[in-house]
Amino acid sequence: KTKCFLYVQPASFILLNVCCWQTCGCYFSTSRQRPGRFYSDPLDAVKDIPNGATILVGGFGLCGIPENLINSLLKTGVKSLTAVSNNAGVDDFGLGLLLRTKQIKRMISSYVGENVEFERQYLSGELEGTLAERIRAGGAGVPAFFTATGYGTLIQEGGSPIKYNKDGTIAIASEPREVCEFNGRHYIMEKSITGDFALVKAWKADKAGNVIFRKTARNFNQPMCKAAKITIVEVEEIVDVGTFAAEDIHIPSIYVHRIVKGDRYEKRIERRTVKKGQAEKPKPKKDSDVVRERIIRRAALEFEDGMYANLGIGIPMLASNFIKPDITVHLQSENGILGLVMPNEISSHFTLTLSGKETVTVLPGAAYFSSDDSFAMIRGGHINLTMLGAMQVSKYGDLANWMIPGKMVKGMGGAMDLVASAGTKVVVTMEHSAKGGKHKILEKCNLPLTGKQCVDRIITEKAVFDVDKDKGLTLIEVWEGLTPDDIKKCTGTDFEVNDIIAELQKLLIILYTLHHSFHSP
Repeated sequence: KTKCFLYVQPASFILLNVCCWQTCGCYFSTSRQRPGRFYSDPLDAVKDIPNGATILVGGFGLCGIPENLINSLLKTGVKSLTAVSNNAGVDDFGLGLLLRTKQIKRMISSYVGENVEFERQYLSGELEGTLAERIRAGGAGVPAFFTATGYGTLIQEGGSPIKYNKDGTIAIASEPREVCEFNGRHYIMEKSITGDFALVKAWKADKAGNVIFRKTARNFNQPMCKAAKITIVEVEEIVDVGTFAAEDIHIPSIYVHRIVKGDRYEKRIERRTVKKGQAEKPKPKKDSDVVRERIIRRAALEFEDGMYANLGIGIPMLASNFIKPDITVHLQSENGILGLVMPNEISSHFTLTLSGKETVTVLPGAAYFSSDDSFAMIRGGHINLTMLGAMQVSKYGDLANWMIPGKMVKGMGGAMDLVASAGTKVVVTMEHSAKGGKHKILEKCNLPLTGKQCVDRIITEKAVFDVDKDKGLTLIEVWEGLTPDDIKKCTGTDFEVNDIIAELQKLLIILYTLHHSFHSP
């Protein structure tokens, strides 16, 4: 009996079957796909990656990165690589090491993250939106697709910095994207991404070459498995065939070419998040803490029972601590979690982090999935609420929150996708003014946009505005002790005042006048 891998492709379906036949002993397959090869040394698995190759590197920050394969690639001394990854992690670990040794010539990523060296080397790199979908499309043989993500921004218009000169001017700018209109809405064309090699971290592989991931470590690893000519997977354990139920396999062997068992894993955590103990004495609050808490508590009132929400780093995520106990809100993260909650103690599951790289735990009924599935939820309008921070917001809802040209580049991450969905309410939480009293709410943003006319509500420590894409801003709430006139002085554009607030303002003026008339000589 000989194991045969049978791949049959009739006109309307594909059948992949593993069977044992009494045959002449030959290997029979109508596909060129070969079973995955197993390596004992990760260096042997990567040593044929040539200079100038394009590598797809799985992981999300430091979660689920192929540590052993990256370290082995460092030893080979290969140069002029183009690396495609969600971000480069940190300076002294993972892809950050390849950046420091200048083995990576070009980086295609959506977020700079905590890597100071990558932010500096953005001078010779690229930041791209819709990264997960472009990789998924590449693996599916789709050369290009249209998406609303990035319309009205530098991504669509062209001019986004690809490379800077030493004096801070733009040396190379991105080209404009093709635009098409579907059902009255504008979409831009994005080309898919493929690689020569994919470096992937999984949890386990069986001896047939099938692979499974663990919790949030699935992230970008899963779509990258499918988008490269040669996929190299490092795993923590290799098990016998039959250990996995067929329906539980995440990546079937057809996508896997090489498998190596990793010797050791550091599994660093970028931001360990723990809940403060009850015995811990609270520190005195600074003025900035009071301002933040005011915004956080008001932001928490946006949550409604049963809604699905995606919360950005900082104030938005902290607002989840003030969700009313009698309602249920399903929190989603771009790296592949639905049903997360901030931890009560240090999580023992080091792979369990959210998109902000903080450790989290999950509630009963939670689900894990890959990053391409996560962004499909987002772009498809299945998320009810997106809450995120901003550097600037315009009168008509334009949002800028990902870069200050020549000074600070954090990348758009998933923000462009999050604000592009027509079915999602977008709420911005931020301090009303920048340092020095500079306006953050403006007639027109002067920083590169994350999204055009996408913001529905603005919450600051002083006021709450609703945003109409045609009429502009309406002041609907003011903080106690402030008036609409106070808000006008610290806002960089005009706005309407809600009728109730206007009437209350009139009433206060009348009461003030009567009070002074009564006490006058």
